[in-house]
Amino acid sequence: MILLYETADAVRNKGFIDELQKFGSFELVCWDDWSDEGLEALAGKLSGSLVLFRIRRPSAARFLEDQRIHLVNRAEVNRIANDKWQSFQFMQLMGVPVIPTYREAKEFPCVAKTADGHGGNGVELVHSAAEIPTDASIFQPVVDHVADVRAYVIGSEVVGAVKRSSTDSFKANYSLGGKAEKYVLSAAQEQDVLKIARALKSDYIGVDFLLLQDGQHLFNEIEDPVGARSLYETHEENIAELLAMHLKKIEKERPFRLKEE
Repeated sequence: MILLYETADAVRNKGFIDELQKFGSFELVCWDDWSDEGLEALAGKLSGSLVLFRIRRPSAARFLEDQRIHLVNRAEVNRIANDKWQSFQFMQLMGVPVIPTYREAKEFPCVAKTADGHGGNGVELVHSAAEIPTDASIFQPVVDHVADVRAYVIGSEVVGAVKRSSTDSFKANYSLGGKAEKYVLSAAQEQDVLKIARALKSDYIGVDFLLLQDGQHLFNEIEDPVGARSLYETHEENIAELLAMHLKKIEKERPFRLKEE
């Protein structure tokens, strides 16, 4: 099996990579050339392998899948999860409660986001049209909430959830200094999280939602690739081990296996 990262992300995620390699035979491949020629070369390198695709590049994922390379997650998950507008439309289609999201600011203050931001980047609280960043493309109302929650899903099982909160910023991302604690999903929350994951046919994602004052929830984003730092800080379970087990199962059953295998 192959772990595919861009070089800078591989450096940042060395701990997770090391953990995965404890539990399976994973070859790390770092790649930064996304030109047509670079993609052709990459496809040749990955041919016949199961690839854990840890890169936010939907068009590259689609190209590789068209070359019959088995990606985890699949290209369609990468496309939806890395476009906040597509994620909103998808979750609306699933019928789960979701933060209202618009292509233009409907009121102020509001939250302005880039479509492809992650980790709290590309998210700004704006109080007037003059404050809207030039790269913002979607807008959400400011929703009063207790915290936000990230549920981690491997296959069709929720393997953990983390409640994240911040006292000095509306962004509760753990990587930005937010507080993280273990969280147990309610039955309704787990049902909705799994509804999203099963519809996506995902293998390993994070699903984020806001926890409201009355205990209700509003979905916000889908993360692929999803980081697990906050989960390691709050859970005894080793998500790298769980993911490796899931990948080994896929490896035995995956399509497009070469005959000589």
